[in-house]
Amino acid sequence: MVKAIRIHENGPASAMRWEDVEVGDPGKGEVRLRHTAIGLNFIDTYHRAGLYQMPLPLTLGMEAAGVVEAVGRGVKGLKAGDRIAYAAAPLGAYAEARLMPVDKLVKIPAAISDEQAASMMLKGMTACYLLRQTYRVKKGDTILVHAAAGGVGLILCQWAKHLGARVIGTVGSDDKAKLAKAHGCHYPIVYTREDFVERVKQITKGKGVPVVYDSVGKATFPGSLDCLQRRGLFVSFGNSSGPAPAFPLLMLTQKGSLFATRPSLPDYTATRAELETVSRALFQVVKSGKVKIKVNQRYALKDAAQAHIDLEARKTTGSTILVP
Repeated sequence: MVKAIRIHENGPASAMRWEDVEVGDPGKGEVRLRHTAIGLNFIDTYHRAGLYQMPLPLTLGMEAAGVVEAVGRGVKGLKAGDRIAYAAAPLGAYAEARLMPVDKLVKIPAAISDEQAASMMLKGMTACYLLRQTYRVKKGDTILVHAAAGGVGLILCQWAKHLGARVIGTVGSDDKAKLAKAHGCHYPIVYTREDFVERVKQITKGKGVPVVYDSVGKATFPGSLDCLQRRGLFVSFGNSSGPAPAFPLLMLTQKGSLFATRPSLPDYTATRAELETVSRALFQVVKSGKVKIKVNQRYALKDAAQAHIDLEARKTTGSTILVP
């Protein structure tokens, strides 16, 4: 039998159970994977708590790396023994082994470890589409990244600096400010004692920024809008402090004819070609050394509940993995 972390009802971390599950043979277009490392992401807490409703019972997790154990009918391009990674539905990464559709998998380059791959696929591909597609950051831009010391934040800071942008980032402590600065954030703002809107205005000499990347939600809204220049873009891609409240569209007009979007990774990797484009860009920038992926925390898979507790308490920085 295979062990997995499952929930039978939505709730706090204590709702998670370490259980036996059956993993059968792969069907048409599927492979059976043995996981070597599993990524921890804030979206996992949304699935667990029920903010994003999923059918129950549920094995959590969207991101992992592993080794192909068997392939089903019609599978091409992969064979037993290949190293692969993914960050996609269907959920089920919090398991020692699982079945997965082949079209959601990518091979891990030799220069990248399983732990790196498991800790960067979801966060790194998110950073990629945010910087290169949702708003195409260019040399000379000054951008604002909330939660700059978080998993996506550290990648955003490094990648944006590589693109020639000046990066302003909000963080919750001096230690996190140092971490963000070491990863490319030019202007860390400790939001617990500084007014980030005023600091952004000071840094940009009153102009504001063309884009705000906001994974925090309730606590940074509507301040994020107040940091934007005319016709700037508010990118909301997470809710770590709770969802941003509903607001009248007229507010966008009143604050400078602003734009707002709520993107998600599945819509930027919906086709095989899109997945290959985004994952290839991520692998290339990591292999170049311009973006460094470091695993800052490791937990045994059976201790996933503690990992969720620490993540929600903001005790983690950067990337975290679960080890089967």
